[in-house]
Amino acid sequence: MADVVLFHSAYGLRPAVHTAAERLRAAGHQVHVPDLYDGRTAGTVEEGMEIKDDIGTDELLRRAVAAAAPYSDKGLVYAGFSLGASLAQTLALGDVKARGLLLLHGTGDIADDASSPGLPVQLHVADPDPFEPHDWQTAWYLRIGRTGADAEVFPYAGAGHLYTDPELPDYDAEAAETTWRIALAFLDEVG
Repeated sequence: MADVVLFHSAYGLRPAVHTAAERLRAAGHQVHVPDLYDGRTAGTVEEGMEIKDDIGTDELLRRAVAAAAPYSDKGLVYAGFSLGASLAQTLALGDVKARGLLLLHGTGDIADDASSPGLPVQLHVADPDPFEPHDWQTAWYLRIGRTGADAEVFPYAGAGHLYTDPELPDYDAEAAETTWRIALAFLDEVG
């Protein structure tokens, strides 16, 4: 059983995030789903980015750290959707007790001095993805490798950016099911 903190996308804590958390719980994992937007949600990615910008990147990171802190001594698996994946990555690379990193639809910048020897990482991403272009993914993969992490990338041809969210036009049922099957096996292994 893995202890997972699951961060929402720029859309906020919407029903699809709770559904994903329930799917992980049904497989036996402990899942924490913080609301980094204090109840605000967005109907479009543009609205979501406005909320994100209104709160500010530093404040979102502070909120993510505060949400994970009560559970981090157990050795968390950090996970997130898009913007939430970027936050999860930042926390996982800064937590020596992190047990894994599950990135859904996104990555983030990696500090030059980041070090996470042996950290298991999975990235599930649309191919192509306007928010995660191929050159960015290549650079990210090289940088995450330099941290010592053990990263796997799973691209999904033709899927939209947030293809696991059934409430969005990006949804791709087949890609979503494949993602969840692989992600659950990953959580079983690191848990």
